[in-house]
Amino acid sequence: MGHVMGKLSDILSVDCRFPMNGDRESRILMLGLDAAGKTTILYRVKFNEAVTTIPTIGFNVETVTPVPNVTLCVWDVGGQQKVRALWQHYFCETHGLIFVVDSADKARLWEARDELLRALTNPYMTPGIPVLVLANKQDLPGSMTASEISDIMDLKRLSPNHPWYVQPTQGNTGVGLHDAFKVLARMVKQFHKDLSKAELINRHESGPDATEV
Repeated sequence: MGHVMGKLSDILSVDCRFPMNGDRESRILMLGLDAAGKTTILYRVKFNEAVTTIPTIGFNVETVTPVPNVTLCVWDVGGQQKVRALWQHYFCETHGLIFVVDSADKARLWEARDELLRALTNPYMTPGIPVLVLANKQDLPGSMTASEISDIMDLKRLSPNHPWYVQPTQGNTGVGLHDAFKVLARMVKQFHKDLSKAELINRHESGPDATEV
C-alpha cells in the first residue's frame, strides 16, 4: 500500500513521470499536521474504500486519475512535528499542494496555518503552485466550516501568488473528495499552461542561442 515508512533516500527513486498537457509530469504533495487524515484521503481516492491506516513516519505515494486523461502522482508525507523538518526535501518539482486540515481540531488550526505558510515560502518550493486546502473530518461534532477555516488560516493572503481552493471533506466516507480533486486537476493543468507560456516568453526574450548566431 504505497511506500509506507518510505525512506528519504527513496524519494527520487519513485517513478512519477505521468504526463499532463503533453510530456509534463504532475507531482502533487500532500501535507498537513499529524492525524489530519491525509493517508485516509489518499487511499479513499485511490481505491474508493475506507482503509485502516497508521501514522505515516515517512511517506506514501500513489497515482490517481481524478478525471479522464489526468493522472496525478500524490506524495503523502507524515505530519508529526519531528518529520516536518524533512518536508522541504519533497518540494522540488512539485506541481500542486494539498494541505489537509482537521476541521474539528480548532486548537491546532493556527499551527496548521503557520506550517502551510512556512512550506509555501520555503525557497525549495516551486513558485506559484496551486493550493488545495481540504477541510477534513466535517462529520465530527464541532467541526468548522470551510469558510471559517479559510478565515482563520487567512488563505486570502495566498493570492495572487498561489491559486487556492478550500473544499469540505469527509475522508472516511469520501464526501467532497471527488469534487476537490477535480478542482485540483483543473488548477494543475492551468499551472502547466502558465509554465509553458513563461518558458516561451523567456526563450523569446533571451534571443537565439550562441549556436544559432
